[in-house]
Amino acid sequence: MKLSSFQENYPVTFVLSVAFALLFLPFRVHAQEINATVQVDRSQINSASINYLDNLSTDIESYLNEHDWIGPNYMEHERINATIQITLMSVDNNFNFEANIVVRSQRPIYNTTQQTTVFLYNDENWTFNYTPNRGFVHDELQFDELTTLLDFYAYIIIGYDFDTFSELGGSPYFSEANNLVAIGQTTSSTGWSRTSSTRRNRAQLIADLLNPNFRLLRRASYIYHRLGVDQFLSNPVEARQEILRALEMIEEAKGNTINNLLFDTFFNAKYREFVSIFEDAKTEVRLEAYNLLTNIDQGHLTEYNKLQ
Repeated sequence: MKLSSFQENYPVTFVLSVAFALLFLPFRVHAQEINATVQVDRSQINSASINYLDNLSTDIESYLNEHDWIGPNYMEHERINATIQITLMSVDNNFNFEANIVVRSQRPIYNTTQQTTVFLYNDENWTFNYTPNRGFVHDELQFDELTTLLDFYAYIIIGYDFDTFSELGGSPYFSEANNLVAIGQTTSSTGWSRTSSTRRNRAQLIADLLNPNFRLLRRASYIYHRLGVDQFLSNPVEARQEILRALEMIEEAKGNTINNLLFDTFFNAKYREFVSIFEDAKTEVRLEAYNLLTNIDQGHLTEYNKLQ
């Protein structure tokens, strides 16, 4: 892998030496789990009375970053970096917004200052009400178009992160997200039903994540991250073999279903990274990766052609 290329694709840095130092402190540092940065694009809205939206990004950041999502025993260096891009598409006179939201989470690569994208997802079907001076109340038993969606993606982010550190480690957090979908489905709010106008919705995402047919994909994610990229700097030959094993598992998993949502989500986050990993490999290894990738992921063939 060309580290310069990898760094260009993943510019966010993580000072691992500090993390290792913290591991040996005689106490656990209390911190929340998520470290999110939120951007709100309101250029599509032509209303003159939306100055109060200046607070929306900071309100969402505070809501996500200051809540204990899974308990108090989380250390500062373990926080999950996330970026959230919200594009406001329209608003009515009652402050009801239609919006798109893109959620991206990353985690550090061991023994480097680099990060790898774990989850990248575009949700184009979100409506919510946001009035001036409204407060954000965390209550997972009561549906709210704004905070329930934030809760949902918080658990998805955490679940994806845990899946990279242990096999199926994210299952408890995906179950929490599923509970929120069940609540959302009791309402008429958009994006929560599997019968939604778009097949790529929250209900489908969480149903697939909890579906046994996709366990092989989730196990492959663990192998890819923990046995592959985390070991790459110390042993690139073995790491590439583990990544090829993960790709073979994904190929097998894809043959068991016609639903591509989770596969597309995985490769949308990883396709450039795969090229960076294999472009300097021996010819036979590089071509093996090329054959697997072009068979599994038809959406990024132009990028994979670099491996020929």
